Amino acid sequence: MRVTNLRTIIVELPLARPTLNSSGVGHDRIRCVLVFLDTDVGVTGESFLFTNGGRRIEVLESMVTSLKPAVVGADIRHAERIWEKLWRELYFLGHKGVTIFGLAAIDTALWDAKGKALGASVSSMLGSAHDRIPVYSSAGLWLSSTPDELAKEAAGYIAQGFAGVKMRLGKKHVEEDVERVAAVRKAIGPKVSLMCDASRGFTADHAIRLGRKLEAFDLTWFEEPVPPYDHRASGRVAAAIDTPIASGETEATRYGFREMLAHGSADIWMADLGRVGGVSEFIKVAHLAAAHDIAISNHLFTEQSVSLLGAFANATWLEYMPWTAMLYRERIAIEDGHVAVPDRPGLGFTFDPDAIERYRVR
Repeated sequence: MRVTNLRTIIVELPLARPTLNSSGVGHDRIRCVLVFLDTDVGVTGESFLFTNGGRRIEVLESMVTSLKPAVVGADIRHAERIWEKLWRELYFLGHKGVTIFGLAAIDTALWDAKGKALGASVSSMLGSAHDRIPVYSSAGLWLSSTPDELAKEAAGYIAQGFAGVKMRLGKKHVEEDVERVAAVRKAIGPKVSLMCDASRGFTADHAIRLGRKLEAFDLTWFEEPVPPYDHRASGRVAAAIDTPIASGETEATRYGFREMLAHGSADIWMADLGRVGGVSEFIKVAHLAAAHDIAISNHLFTEQSVSLLGAFANATWLEYMPWTAMLYRERIAIEDGHVAVPDRPGLGFTFDPDAIERYRVR
């Protein structure tokens, strides 16, 4: 069960509407580098990486292909062994950012290939803690929308079957964000989960003032209120308000999450499959969280994350982002506010060759 080749393809996917959060950098498309690990047992492991607006996707592709000599010939059953080999390969360039993205793409494709070769889902290989995961929509409710527009859009997501919605915060004045949250809560009612994402946009003092006012709206969580590298500030916010703090999407590997743990900077950990280091490292982060009674969720990579969340008892919500749905043969179906954990081999979602040709960058 060995890797015989590593291939990449770049695609560009249009977004249904432009994004805008407190970072001030919006985009109307993404570019993905699709990664394929061919094997001598007739299965191909698949994964992808992406960049907003298509910027610098070639950097990620180069990182992935630079690791090809280290993975071709490797046994797909030995993902942990391969991860450690690649980790050592990357010492000179460091273990955050672009290097970890490259490692993550290969590791995720290895797990997908292993599941396909064994005829087992990744979730079942890891323990299958859940048959289904509650799902919230993260597809809109951007900072550019007015309170009336937010209310209408949020009600639409609930009509589609989502059990929760996430909106973005980041206005200059506290009361502006309070007004926007009030409009969404009124539109969706008291029983639907409401998450708010500040997208790293506030100081700790501002986040605390706003967070206290938002407690009246029974938020499921307040996400990334401060820059993610400032764990001490996030810990201040977490200690000062009753609403749980969610963070971790920009953290690399178990070591980044260990720093979060040391500062008490978040109540819910949101691991990004690309930034964290792939499936192998997602597993370690999930277990570290479980050891400290911390819930986990995903950040983007919706299709690939369903099987992972299904494997862990401390998994809570699936973030649904439709940006890459058009690439897959299979579709996510929402029933009673939940998504079924796929029992298909590997990660349970496979790229559609016709879609790849349609969106391929030539």
